[in-house]
Amino acid sequence: MTSGNLLTDNPELYEARFPDPGRLAGRWAEDCLRRYGAGPAVLDLGCGTGRDAAHLHSAGRSVVGADLSEAMLAYARTRHPGPRYVRADLRDFSLGVFDAVVCLDSSLLYCHTNDDLDGFLASCRRSLVPGGLLVAEMRNGAYFLGRDHLLDTPRVNSVAWRGISYRSTTVLRVDRTAQLLRRTRTWTADDGSAPVEQRSAWRLLLPQELRHFLTAHGFAVLALHDGPGPRTEPPWREGDLPGATADADRLHVVARLTG
Repeated sequence: MTSGNLLTDNPELYEARFPDPGRLAGRWAEDCLRRYGAGPAVLDLGCGTGRDAAHLHSAGRSVVGADLSEAMLAYARTRHPGPRYVRADLRDFSLGVFDAVVCLDSSLLYCHTNDDLDGFLASCRRSLVPGGLLVAEMRNGAYFLGRDHLLDTPRVNSVAWRGISYRSTTVLRVDRTAQLLRRTRTWTADDGSAPVEQRSAWRLLLPQELRHFLTAHGFAVLALHDGPGPRTEPPWREGDLPGATADADRLHVVARLTG
């Protein structure tokens, strides 16, 4: 067995495994930007394959997409042109000044420590005009409180790509000391290649904890609620943010820089 990130190394496979033909996440982000009056310059942090950045570009915005993965960035430049794509670490970046920072698909949760979160928010503060917006969507840490059936149980998915059938077996566990949701995912393929094991983790960030960090860095929280993920149809309608519920698996936040 080898180690690596099969999806990050193969962006086309990533989009096959997680399709978003309606660009629901990009539409949700654009709806938030319009609702709260953001200017045209947008930084998409953790842009991945670039499809959300490209949607924002198609809506008339000037977009910079940033990611750590060179493979993702190369794919984005070819398949989702329009934005300017650059390599950057979301824990410490300086890419210009923007009217809004967008951070989707739990990218923010790769800030595993308080220092990481402080670095992310300090970088956002430097990168935003006065009154600029931070729009983010992520796993809801509170969703995993008491839901032990989600943990330590293998879940299997499959996807076909370029004539090869890929099968993933995923196990989640909570690292309570580090406050992380750890994931082990093993990929097998029917072409005889060696299995690939991927290990990753996300910060289990609770809603009021997130509000505290934002306030400490000079942001006023305009919206903070849980709800289905923006790639799940129909979690929302354009012009209508999802309603707050106690049990949804995603956390949505819109905050304005005031300090």
